[in-house]
Amino acid sequence: MNTEMEEDAGNGGFRKRMRTSDKEGKGDSRDGISLDNTIENEETETKLVASDEMELNIAQILDKIESFTQTVSNLLETGKTMFKELSNEFEERLIMIHKEHVEKWQEEIKELRLLDASNEETTSLLHNARYLIQNPSIEQ
Repeated sequence: MNTEMEEDAGNGGFRKRMRTSDKEGKGDSRDGISLDNTIENEETETKLVASDEMELNIAQILDKIESFTQTVSNLLETGKTMFKELSNEFEERLIMIHKEHVEKWQEEIKELRLLDASNEETTSLLHNARYLIQNPSIEQ
């Protein structure tokens, strides 16, 4: 075994670290199983457990994404429908307001024409009366 000096990050001192040489570590066995194989199996199991857990987390996030995407899609459809209905109601109401105003103004025009015709008739009568007053007739 080789020893190596390594600086301890905590107090600035040095501590010894035992390092097995390459030929010593690979030949060791415990109950007929190689030490390296045992370590590899433990690392693989840890990676698999981590991978399964990670896959579960990823699947949950993907489910959240799918759910959120569906919610947004539903909201967009609902919003489009609401705006379409609102747009149709707005258009109908605006057309009705226009129609009411046009009818009101057409009625005002009709009343003005009747008033004008009445004024013309009254003006004509007044003109005739003035003429008769200014030019008395000799015949009586």
